[in-house]
Amino acid sequence: MQHSQLAPQLAPQFAIITPSFAPDFERCRLLCESMQALIKTPHRHYVVVDRSDFNLFQSLKSHNRDILVVEDIIPPWIRRPPLSRKIWLSSKTLPIRNWLLQQIVKLETAKTRDEDYIVFVDSDVAFIRSFDFNTLIQNNCLRLYRDVQGNATQKEIHAKWHRSAARLLNLPTVDAAIPDYIGNLITWRRRNVVALCEHLENVFGRSWIEVVGNTWHFSEYVLYGTYVERVLKEKSGHYYEAATLSHDYWLPTPLNDDQLKHFFTEIPTEKVAIMLSAKAGIAVERYASLCQQI
Repeated sequence: MQHSQLAPQLAPQFAIITPSFAPDFERCRLLCESMQALIKTPHRHYVVVDRSDFNLFQSLKSHNRDILVVEDIIPPWIRRPPLSRKIWLSSKTLPIRNWLLQQIVKLETAKTRDEDYIVFVDSDVAFIRSFDFNTLIQNNCLRLYRDVQGNATQKEIHAKWHRSAARLLNLPTVDAAIPDYIGNLITWRRRNVVALCEHLENVFGRSWIEVVGNTWHFSEYVLYGTYVERVLKEKSGHYYEAATLSHDYWLPTPLNDDQLKHFFTEIPTEKVAIMLSAKAGIAVERYASLCQQI
C-alpha cells in the first residue's frame, strides 16, 4: 500500500514586530486578538517589551507569537538606570532617549529575524478586516510605503530626519521632495536591513548601533526608505505605494462617544486596520466592539 506524503508546511515568511509597554497592554491584547481572528497568512508575531513588563505580556504568547525582551536585543553596553523610563545610559554613545532606543530595537529585531519580510504593527493598531499579507508582494517585490508629497504638517522635523539619513548614508544631497516613509503597517525586507546596518558600519568604521545612538534627529523609517530609494534603487526588491493601509487618528486629544462612532463609520473600504493613538488616552473598552462591527 502506498502512503501519500503531506507536503511540508512552509515556514512563515512574515515577521510582525510590535514594540509595546505596560500602559499599552490592553491595546496590544486587542491587536493580538484581531490578528488571530483576521490574519490567516502564515506569520510570526514578535511583541517587544522591557524586561520589567515581560511577565505581564507573557499571557499573550501563543503558537505563533513570542514575547521578546528589549534588554536581550540591545548590546550590554546600553543599560537603563533604575527608575528611569526615558533615558538609557551607554558607554559608547551619548545617553540614549527611549524614543531613539526603540528605533534601534526595531532595526535590530528586524535584522535578526529568520523571516524574509518584516511588518511593523504598533500596539495601538487593530485589524478590522481579513487581510492576507501576501497581497503586499507583487512580482517578488514587497510593498514600501512612500508618499512623494511628503508630510506637510510635519515638514520641518521630517526635513531634519532626511538630513540625518543623508549624512548617515554618506549621500551628498538631501531629497528636496522629503518623501514620507512613516506610517502604520510599514513593510521592510530583512536582507535590506542587514545591508543597511553593514553600510553604516562601512561608512563610519564602528557599530551601527553606536552610529545611530549618537544621532539626535533620527527616524528608522526615513533611514530605511532613503537607503532603499537612493542607495539600493532597483536592487531593493520593493515597489512603492502612497496609499495607507490603516484608518488613523494621530491627535493626542481624546474623542467623545459620538466622535468615536463617526471615526468608525467613515473608514474607507480599502483600509484593513485602525489606529487610535495611545497618546489620545481612549480606553480600549470604548472601541473594541466597534472594531468587530466593520
